[in-house]
Amino acid sequence: MTDNFRFKALVRSGAAGLAASFALLATAGSAFAQEEAPTLNSGDTAWMLTATALVLLMTIPGLALFYGGMVRKKNVVAMTAQNFAIAALMSVIWMVIGYSLAFQDGGSMNAYIGGLDRLFLSGMGVDEISGTIPESVFMTFQMTFAIITPALITGAFADRMKFSSMLVFMALWLVFIYAPICHWVWGGGFLSEDGVLDFAGGTVVHINAGVAGLVACLVLGPRKGFGTENMAPHNVVLTMVGASLLWVGWFGFNAGSELAADGRAGMAMAVTQIATAAAALSWMFIEWIVHRKPTLLGLATGAVAGLVAITPASGFVDPSGALWIGLAAGIICFIASTSVKKAIGYDDALDVFGVHAIGGIVGAVLTGVFASAAITGADAPLGGLEGNWAQVGIQIKGIVATIVYCGLGTFVLLMVTKLFFGLRVTPQEEVEGLDISQHGEVIQ
Repeated sequence: MTDNFRFKALVRSGAAGLAASFALLATAGSAFAQEEAPTLNSGDTAWMLTATALVLLMTIPGLALFYGGMVRKKNVVAMTAQNFAIAALMSVIWMVIGYSLAFQDGGSMNAYIGGLDRLFLSGMGVDEISGTIPESVFMTFQMTFAIITPALITGAFADRMKFSSMLVFMALWLVFIYAPICHWVWGGGFLSEDGVLDFAGGTVVHINAGVAGLVACLVLGPRKGFGTENMAPHNVVLTMVGASLLWVGWFGFNAGSELAADGRAGMAMAVTQIATAAAALSWMFIEWIVHRKPTLLGLATGAVAGLVAITPASGFVDPSGALWIGLAAGIICFIASTSVKKAIGYDDALDVFGVHAIGGIVGAVLTGVFASAAITGADAPLGGLEGNWAQVGIQIKGIVATIVYCGLGTFVLLMVTKLFFGLRVTPQEEVEGLDISQHGEVIQ
């Protein structure tokens, strides 16, 4: 009896201990699951609220002033009105359908386009979290990218497109061109799966906008008097102020794309400053050598070229890589915007293709060269200088996919817009100026 009692007690004791162990494991597992669940970080959220405002500042008033100063005086109201109207129109379209197509799961078509789960931002409440920030903040941050990308295109066809047709074309372009390419790269599409590195928009924003701008200026044809009349900027100081606002806002663009207030965001800010300064200087010195004088317009344009080129690389490269990217961008974009443009003869009024497409290509390719695992914390080498030269080929694949889809798609959308609404103002309206003919306003 005594031995039997002791045996039963031992069994009960062992069972209790085992149950306690399972309970402890369950508690630990529950705690671990809670730690892994998305949680709001107030510091990250505060930074992303700031970054979102900075990126919006890039378009209004930054890009509006940058472009507005470069056109002739009779078209400055029209140019700034286009940018302001785009900011409003793209915001609504992004809310209705753009965000959902770009960032939701597209099911069987996810490699190419997102789904409609967030149509009209359905289901996005105050408690929805994306990473460590509210999804509403992430959505609005991405909205500012969807605003500036089509706004960049307007510089290519400056002085000659109907305002009404511009609105129709841009609305179509956001849905059918921008949203799919954004999904390919940032929304889990095939370029993301292939390993294309684009931290803040080399393909999604700049190559995309630059190629669309080239197609648009070719379809519309050159401005009346192009090559024979003086079409110099009416106010270079406005352009400099606009470029300065772009430079400041770009910290939100690049450092904000980390979506957190951390060391990588800090490095993205540092390399943005370095590359921009280097490009401004390299453009200035090559212009000084070729044309005998350094111009304020050249300095401002070179700075923008550097901003463009460092965009895809900003979260992947160290300061040395940024310096080389900036120097290369200033020289290559200068040649593309002057010698190449003159040789081919296309009328890209404000050098959207030469600065944004070419600068984006330079930055995307050199991202594959200079990307560093030390910056990202990756386990394997990222760029060519670390031994992973295959990354350059992957970057080129992303560039080619963007150029082909954007080029063909933009052409189709322009033809559809032309068929139903027309594209170009009349010769008389163009000579009079778009400020009067399209808006009934002039600056004094």
